[in-house]
Amino acid sequence: MSEPDTARLRTLASTAPIGEILGIFREDGGVIIQGLLDRDQVDRLNREIDPAIQELSPGSKHDDELAAEFHGRNTKRLTNLVTRSETFAREVVDHDLVHALADAVFLEESGTYWMTTAQVIEIGPGNAAQMLHRDLENWYPFVGMGPAGPEVAVNFLIALNEFTDENGATRVIPGSHTWSDFEDRGTPAQTIPAEMRPGDALFFSGKTAHGGGANGTKDEYRRAVSFALNPGFLVGEEAYPFLVDRERARTLSPRVQGLIGFRSQYPKGSPGLWQVDYAELADYLRL
Repeated sequence: MSEPDTARLRTLASTAPIGEILGIFREDGGVIIQGLLDRDQVDRLNREIDPAIQELSPGSKHDDELAAEFHGRNTKRLTNLVTRSETFAREVVDHDLVHALADAVFLEESGTYWMTTAQVIEIGPGNAAQMLHRDLENWYPFVGMGPAGPEVAVNFLIALNEFTDENGATRVIPGSHTWSDFEDRGTPAQTIPAEMRPGDALFFSGKTAHGGGANGTKDEYRRAVSFALNPGFLVGEEAYPFLVDRERARTLSPRVQGLIGFRSQYPKGSPGLWQVDYAELADYLRL
């Protein structure tokens, strides 16, 4: 396992043993996985989403000022990637390493998991740094549980172009997932930029304090695909069954169908959730 570095997040190749990746994830709250996607996959994914990104206007659709600031004044966010990108739907979400890591994090504790959100985040020139936060804040009761609470979210943030300190690389506070008070989000001075090459991924805990960096360049756009997984006892952020056409879902693998809500969930201690007449949703949908 690589040694900690006060200036850089610890990094391992995607071919590293699962135990080593999980070891750093558990110690630091996040780890950079080099080469989760290869260059061809990155290029194809970018080509598939380029038209939709070009049509988007930057900034938030929320009237709330705090939400608008959080989303970024010169940031574009593209959702429903399962429909928009063949590469994402068939190769990214169905990636064996993604599932191996998610299995290790979620299965013993909660019994199952699914995808709560997937989006492309493109930070434009002049965009201010995002406020620091923890992803579990979407489900506030877990904030009060602190580090002793269950793992309720993990995020894979994959660089689709070069991530640098100057163009808005996501900033992370290693070790913040162990702080006793999760109301404390830390300060920018405590953060480290997740500098990555295209195809590298930051795999981090929902307990870890982080935020998008400021883009201080004049003409660079920092683009990533971010997708987060929840244990099955939490309802997803995006209502995929209403976004993804049923015939589209029928063509996807059972693993992806499960992640996007077209199959029932079976958390620990439950006979099943997200069912139809207490029966498997996939049977009702004839998948």
